[in-house]
Amino acid sequence: MTTTAVARKPVRWSRIALHLGCLAALLVMLYPLAWLLATSLKPADEVIASLDLLPSHLEWSNYGTAFEGVNDVSVWRLLSNSLLIAGGAVLGNVISCSLAAYAFARLRFRFRGPMFAFMIATIMLPHHAILIPQYIIFNQLGLVNTYWPLILPKFLATEAFFVFLIVQFMRGLPRELEEAARIDGCGPFRSFFQIVLPLTRPALITTAIFTFIWTWNDFFTQLIYLFDPDKFTLTLALRSFVDASSQSAFGPMFAMSVIALLPIVLFFLAFQRFLVEGMASSGLKG
Repeated sequence: MTTTAVARKPVRWSRIALHLGCLAALLVMLYPLAWLLATSLKPADEVIASLDLLPSHLEWSNYGTAFEGVNDVSVWRLLSNSLLIAGGAVLGNVISCSLAAYAFARLRFRFRGPMFAFMIATIMLPHHAILIPQYIIFNQLGLVNTYWPLILPKFLATEAFFVFLIVQFMRGLPRELEEAARIDGCGPFRSFFQIVLPLTRPALITTAIFTFIWTWNDFFTQLIYLFDPDKFTLTLALRSFVDASSQSAFGPMFAMSVIALLPIVLFFLAFQRFLVEGMASSGLKG
């Protein structure tokens, strides 16, 4: 009986080193999240004094205090306020930015090039430069201390980044579909809603994800326009939580941070494959 030597593949130390490096980078990136979860369960005297990652014992009362909210406003009310603002911003950006992008990508009109260049230039304009004029306008309209200043601008296609993103995606779509629809009697609006809009779903979902995350985490704009604690969001409540008591309640504050983080994580996990598809398509087409 003859034996044959089984050829073994040589160990590629470069690939092993690459995997170990990626694992180390993953641990570094996940450490802040692990620290946040662990700190939300630490007793008050261990949050600042102890450098250990794990608490000596689990302080579940931090979450009980966090769910009570701040300024007699429950965490459920704060959560609903945040969802209302973020949902309105997502709806406004998806509708207005897609309509503006369709006009720039498909329609022919005078000064389209200069107007598109001017819109792109507004991306470099800092948000703080237009905050005071916007505040004066909304104050004169009597809309301060309402949700309208945080939602209404989204319905006016003020986010040039998302308009550019959708324009790049639409430019990669075949024009033959619209030409065939035009022969069948479809106008610009019908072609947009029945043909172009369904094909632009990856870019629209990318717009929705970024809008939701940025609006949910927004603190400065909400701090400027919202005064009534009943209208506060979770982001504002986190800052108010420290001021609500004479001593620093870091444990409940970190517990509320975990509660505020959960919707973002769930929203991202639900649509992450569309995010990758939309970003890749928008970058390769056009």
